[in-house]
Amino acid sequence: MPTFTLTDSQQQALLAAARQARRNAYAPYSNYPVGAAVLDEMGHIHAGCNVENAAYPEGLCAEAAALSAMVLAGGRQARAVLVVGSGDGGRWITPCGGCRQKLREFGAPDLIVQSANELALGPRHTLAQLLPESFGPGHIKVR
Repeated sequence: MPTFTLTDSQQQALLAAARQARRNAYAPYSNYPVGAAVLDEMGHIHAGCNVENAAYPEGLCAEAAALSAMVLAGGRQARAVLVVGSGDGGRWITPCGGCRQKLREFGAPDLIVQSANELALGPRHTLAQLLPESFGPGHIKVR
């Protein structure tokens, strides 16, 4: 059971930020623009978009860009993330495996991961559902 409850206004703000980020994506190779928005522990929202590169796969995923913006702004804990893709073919986008691990660095297993497209909200998962039995910062002893 999640310990954090995402309010309707927070969800709408995340959705708006992720949709706007998706519109700014640079995806000339995949033609699959993605936007993401992360809500941090201070209640601030940080957005990111995918940025592809001709030296494939050296691009940047939207979730990684949003986490980078969060860290740059001083955030250290993700409370919720909303990812917007095209929703083509009735399939909802979720973070890739690498981004799931990046989210785990800054989010607990009960981190809310919401999918959406330009028209609607999709399914909501926890990070534990998307990355079960994950390896996180607590597994490493810091000296």
